Amino acid sequence: MILEINTRSSLTICEQLRNQIVLGIAAKKLIPGEPLPSVRSLAADLGINYHTVGKAYSSLCDQGYIIMDRRKGAVVADALPSGGEFVSNLSKTLLLSAAEAVCHDMDEEDFLELCTRQYKKAKGERL
Repeated sequence: MILEINTRSSLTICEQLRNQIVLGIAAKKLIPGEPLPSVRSLAADLGINYHTVGKAYSSLCDQGYIIMDRRKGAVVADALPSGGEFVSNLSKTLLLSAAEAVCHDMDEEDFLELCTRQYKKAKGERL
């Protein structure tokens, strides 16, 4: 999986890394048990500070997407925990997206269709 950094993005580099790894896991470009590059190696490859990569990996670990092991390094988790905190955070994100769609006079059906397309895209399905 190739990670790309956009220095003009409104997202921090840490957020970009985290999001791209989550997208890679969802699309099965990163499979359970697959090792990720070391913090220092990825930082060197991307030309960024290793603390930034460490922060992204730490966030992914806290959220259950990866497992950190002193000997094995970072690997993609076998199974993600499901639960109330995830659903609560997702609900807040969706509420804001829905509110923005309403503000832009987007039709509910068009919004739901867009959500469905993006869900399928995240799973790596062809549209």
